[in-house]
Amino acid sequence: MALCAPPRNLCLIPSKSHARTRRARRSRGSGVVQIAAVYDVAGREGGQEAAYEEGQLDRPKWVGATPLSRLVGALISFKPLYSLLKLGARQVLISTAEKKNIPWREMTREVLESDVYKELESIQNPSLVYPEYYLNPFHAYDEGNLSWLAAAEAEAATMSMTRRAIPYASSLDEANKIVRGNWLQAIEQQHLQHSGNSMIRDILDIGCSVGVSTGYLADKFPSAKVTGLDLSPYFLAVAQFKEKKRSPRENPISWIHANGEDTGLSSNSFDIVSIAYVLHECPERAIVNLVKEAFRLLRPGGTVSVTDNSPKSKILQELSPVLFTLMKSTEPFLDEYYLTDLEGTMREAGFVNIRTVLTDPRHRTLTATVPH
Repeated sequence: MALCAPPRNLCLIPSKSHARTRRARRSRGSGVVQIAAVYDVAGREGGQEAAYEEGQLDRPKWVGATPLSRLVGALISFKPLYSLLKLGARQVLISTAEKKNIPWREMTREVLESDVYKELESIQNPSLVYPEYYLNPFHAYDEGNLSWLAAAEAEAATMSMTRRAIPYASSLDEANKIVRGNWLQAIEQQHLQHSGNSMIRDILDIGCSVGVSTGYLADKFPSAKVTGLDLSPYFLAVAQFKEKKRSPRENPISWIHANGEDTGLSSNSFDIVSIAYVLHECPERAIVNLVKEAFRLLRPGGTVSVTDNSPKSKILQELSPVLFTLMKSTEPFLDEYYLTDLEGTMREAGFVNIRTVLTDPRHRTLTATVPH
């Protein structure tokens, strides 16, 4: 099976000389195929290898009701320490990004000193009621995603996430080709195999943030009408501002300020619904609602794609205590995400042909189909 195929004409399908280890197995009783693979990225001689492999556990020890998880929870609940952890997490994010040649502070300054603020009025839905969980602090921002600073830093944070996923990549571009390419290939393969040859005319990107994933979807499927939807009007304003600065697309991207759990969009109106790096920020009830809404929005034969942290990632299971404590201090619903049976949630919503693939060492992509 080809795990690597980035947008358009780029190809990362490993040749025999690149593939070191590869195996596929079926999870007991789930019918979900898990892929584990080891590749030498871009076939570089003497290069480090990416271990697309599962750990020994179903999820990290620092999740749920384990003693380690309870200890971390107690530390985070102590407010003076929580404030220090939050500050430390932010400093680690920025310094790690800039060590990887991602100009975090420069990119942030460019957005905050631009005319992006003019986009807010045309994007914001003033009647939208935010779900309670969304008003929590996220990612070391007291206002969560409802702030200009969070929106201004989102693209740099996304770049940093990609570099962390593929630390041995020679450049951000190479890391993107792997992370985004594998994700897009998983979507394309699912649709080709299970859609009944239905055309891809309409795509919805739920939780689109500042439009990075939305742009990749539009590049991969240029004949489709792509819509980005998010709860943060600040993120959407940045997305629209950046999209206006690039060369015009054949099919311009549309942006909608709405709740992904109840979008208000017409049923059976999309061929692909993508939810990328969103669910780890949601409580279980929101995850269930997002999956149900995706099912409602998709046409028969339509494809849903969820890409996010993999509970079975060997790298995530082996994070150092310092790193997972910092991470949990900025992700209030991380435990609920890891404890949610996402494949089971999809089955209960009505999806079939559910498939899970490790598309990079840290992230899984789940794809599924609406029955014909």
